[in-house]
Amino acid sequence: MSAPRFRLNGQDGVSPGAMPGDPARSLLDILREDHGLMAAKPGCRIGRCGACTVLMDGRPVNACLVMAYRLDGAEILTADHSEAGEAVAIVRAALIDENAFQCGYCAPGFVLALAALFDRAPEADEAEIRAALAGNLCRCTGYASILRGALTARDRLRAAREPASLEGLGAQDSPGPACSRR
Repeated sequence: MSAPRFRLNGQDGVSPGAMPGDPARSLLDILREDHGLMAAKPGCRIGRCGACTVLMDGRPVNACLVMAYRLDGAEILTADHSEAGEAVAIVRAALIDENAFQCGYCAPGFVLALAALFDRAPEADEAEIRAALAGNLCRCTGYASILRGALTARDRLRAAREPASLEGLGAQDSPGPACSRR
C-alpha cells in the first residue's frame, strides 16, 4: 500500500513522511513531527479542545482525530501558512486588535474555525459564530474578547469584499457611459 498523498499549505504531493506505513498516525503528529508545522497544538488529543484545528478541504477538523489513511487527495491548510488567504489574515488581525488571547495556545484553532465560517457564511450572525467556535476552548479568556474579535473580523471581511463606491466622484472622474451616442 502506498502512502497517501495530499496537498499541504499549497504544496502538492505531500506524503506523511517518516512513518508512511502507519495508517493510524494522526494528522497532528504528521504535521508536527514530519513537517515541522507547529501551529496545530496537542491539547486534549480526543477532539474536544480545538487546539489542533486545521482546515481539511476547507472545513475545520481536529487534526488529532484525522488519521493518515484519510489524507489521500485531501487539501490541508494550517495556520502556519503565510499565504493562507485574506480571511485568515483579517481574522487573525481582528482577534489581535480585540486582545482576544492571553497565552495564544488556542489562537490558531480559533482563527481557522472563524476563517472557514466566514468563507462559507460571510454574513454569519452571533449565534452562527458561537456555534462555529463551540469546538474551540480557551483557558485564559472569558470568551467575550474572542466574540468581539470575531464580529470585528466579520465586519472587516464584509468591507473588504464590497466593491469600491463611486460616491464622491466628480463628473470628470466618473467612468462615463458604456457607449456614446452620436
